[in-house]
Amino acid sequence: MFLKPKLTLNLFFFSFFCVSLAAQNLPAGDNLSALGKLVGDNDSIVVADPDGRIIYEKNGAKRLIPASTLKLLTSLAALHYLGPDYRFATEFYMDKDYNLKVKGYGDPLLTSEILIEITKTLDSGVKYINDVVLDDSYFKPTKIPGVTSSFEPYDSPNGALCVNFNTVNFDILRGRPVSAEPQTPLLPFALAKINKSSIKAGRILLSSDQNENTLYAGHLLSHFLEKEGVKPKGKIMVGAVRQESDRLILKYVSTFSLEDIVSRLLLHSNNFIANQIVYAISAKINGQPGTLEKGVLAISAFAVNILKIDDLTIVEGSGISRENRISAISFLKILTAFEPHMDLMKQNGNEYFKTGTLTGVSTRAGYIKGRDGRFYKFVIITNSNGNSAEKISKMLRALIE
Repeated sequence: MFLKPKLTLNLFFFSFFCVSLAAQNLPAGDNLSALGKLVGDNDSIVVADPDGRIIYEKNGAKRLIPASTLKLLTSLAALHYLGPDYRFATEFYMDKDYNLKVKGYGDPLLTSEILIEITKTLDSGVKYINDVVLDDSYFKPTKIPGVTSSFEPYDSPNGALCVNFNTVNFDILRGRPVSAEPQTPLLPFALAKINKSSIKAGRILLSSDQNENTLYAGHLLSHFLEKEGVKPKGKIMVGAVRQESDRLILKYVSTFSLEDIVSRLLLHSNNFIANQIVYAISAKINGQPGTLEKGVLAISAFAVNILKIDDLTIVEGSGISRENRISAISFLKILTAFEPHMDLMKQNGNEYFKTGTLTGVSTRAGYIKGRDGRFYKFVIITNSNGNSAEKISKMLRALIE
């Protein structure tokens, strides 16, 4: 008795989809049957028309691993909590002993190029520096669920004061490591790590062990200061800014708005940026230090209270963890809310989309412009080993475009 209404519902979706396609003079029939055959028992698909009506679904209520498509929810929550014009900051203080103190607030796009510009500004008012003290207390990072101990950039640790995504890009020239980026020198601090590793070339991660990633930011800043003629005389260390007594000499406010950051996050599917945003949400909503747990709770509350999603499990914001779970039906609500921001997503012709990939997981979600010039929303989540969300989406595009 239970199976019959379920079958009737699926037939209704099938019939409604065919009618909708027929109204646009779009192909259906065999193509639609083939689309369903590509979706296995551990996969799901949901398609909605421009008015939000679900016109096709299979296994839409099944909770599956979304992989990096989860970044759409993280981005949407950030735009909600922080605002599209939110800008990260980094503060520079001088204490009475001429120690330069740097307080980070989690800027995910703090790079060598920006440090160079900062040191040029600092040079105009700073003539002597003793120690360089690095304050990364705004976040209290922990290991991200799903992250391994690999050297891959997607495993980069988070922190309140990080530079170049906590990576060093190097190459080998005449048998010796050299910087692969002209704007970033290969410092002895990083070279020592490279020499201890088995990596031949590419990006090496700076870990959070013994504050390695934070200290690297200090070493790079010191190098650029020296280039400007202000060589720090003392140590590079982790410490604390005392705002009641230390003098603020520069507050760098990022030139990148949160919308700019979200665009880069979605274009490059950068796990580091995604979870920097989670920590930033946490610190803004619940006060410092920002933590992963508090950030995840804030995103979960946004999903439940604003998006009305009731089947989400989220443990981090990038989608790297297999513990993250959501149904395609619920993910459609994310797409509905994100539609005003679709231009921040990767675009291929008439499609705006976000993909996700883990071993045995392939996902894709976004918008396809139909022949009527309006956008159809789709969610494809495949958790069957070897299945391809891209293959399914190509067939779907052929039906809609």
